[in-house]
Amino acid sequence: MRCHAIRIHETGGPEKLRWEEVEVGEPGPGQVLLRQTAVGLNYIDVYHRNGLYKMPLPSSIGSEAAGVVEKVGPGVSEFKAGDRVAYCSGPVGAYAEARLFPAERLVKLPAAIDDKTAAAMMLQGMTVEYLVRRTFPVKAGQIVLLHAAAGGIGLIASQWLKHLGATVIGTAGGPEKMALAKAHGCDHVLDSRQDDIAKRTRELTGGKGVAVVYDGVGKDTFQASLDSLAPRGMLVTFGNASGPAPAIEPAVLNTKGSLFLTRPSLGAYTATREELIASAEALFEVVLKGVVKIEIRQTYALKDAAQAHRDLEARKTTGSTVLLP
Repeated sequence: MRCHAIRIHETGGPEKLRWEEVEVGEPGPGQVLLRQTAVGLNYIDVYHRNGLYKMPLPSSIGSEAAGVVEKVGPGVSEFKAGDRVAYCSGPVGAYAEARLFPAERLVKLPAAIDDKTAAAMMLQGMTVEYLVRRTFPVKAGQIVLLHAAAGGIGLIASQWLKHLGATVIGTAGGPEKMALAKAHGCDHVLDSRQDDIAKRTRELTGGKGVAVVYDGVGKDTFQASLDSLAPRGMLVTFGNASGPAPAIEPAVLNTKGSLFLTRPSLGAYTATREELIASAEALFEVVLKGVVKIEIRQTYALKDAAQAHRDLEARKTTGSTVLLP
């Protein structure tokens, strides 16, 4: 069958994204043919497009989508035609109307979660799951610093952290985003454009610093993140929205209080089928209970992905964004 997909033939800016007709074959062993109904927009898509994360070219991009199984290949028993499914890990190529996908990286969707919500929540929500439950298991009463608290991951993390009983210090750029972060669970919100983040964090913690910093921004926040930590605190740097974090001498972690530093990835935390399912089920549980509300604050036609990328990189978006095939 033929369908349309967004593809890149060389790395660069949003203008490199092309809406092209492609051929989708029959599902092979272990594969399913998906008709995609909603595609998630994530910052990792920018990294693939601009070449920060290398891929063979030409290629489609995108890591997250929801859809319906159209056909199953040989050896696939867990899924059947008509099943509603979603994914957020596995081969890139989500920016497409239809695609082949390995069944072992799919999860079935609960009836109460619609396709657009699923596409908006899988990658960001499962990222939050491993960050707050496994990378640094947050306990009630701990104080955490969360950068980009008004972004897609930030809004989910703020709510989940409050559910765990944490005190959340968020950062966001400007009054509108600060208000949004506050409304979603942050106890304190600092202005990333104006405030001295480390100084204000120390003031809010009585000079002690925080137990953990969740930093998806990278270069612009890395030093402030280190300087905001309590002794034996952990810096979890999981993204590069402002560019890659700088190199660091291990001795710096000693001089700042025997700190811990980790650079995790969703792929490493959902590497097995069992981990993937457990993470998805934990996310579904908090969403279905209403503990975490998923806010789709922007939608674009999939063919307009270039504009979505421009807005994302200009920090014009908040919450989750969905591309509609």
